[in-house]
Amino acid sequence: MVIDDYRFGCVVIDGKSYKEDLVILPDGVFSAWRRMSGHSLNPEDLDIVIQARPEVFIIGRGEMSFLRVPTKTAEFLKSHGIELIAEDTRRACELYNELSKAKRVACGLHLTC
Repeated sequence: MVIDDYRFGCVVIDGKSYKEDLVILPDGVFSAWRRMSGHSLNPEDLDIVIQARPEVFIIGRGEMSFLRVPTKTAEFLKSHGIELIAEDTRRACELYNELSKAKRVACGLHLTC
């Protein structure tokens, strides 16, 4: 899969537009992704990521990086052998396109703030 475009509130993946937060998994897109605490990424929000067994999980924290990634979440991913990269959503999209060519990557995208 390729992220074709990102702008505030919308991402285009393989030509299809999405207007809600989502997770790109190695085998498809999980759209309408909800987190338990809105602007905080918690281990409980990552079941589908853990099941997908990526080498890397990239989190797009929003255009202004409002989505927090607590230490417990980073440690949780590390305990499952998953490298975490947290960036603003625009940069996360760029990194996904680069890294997914060579690694098994999952990517969670917060599309707004």
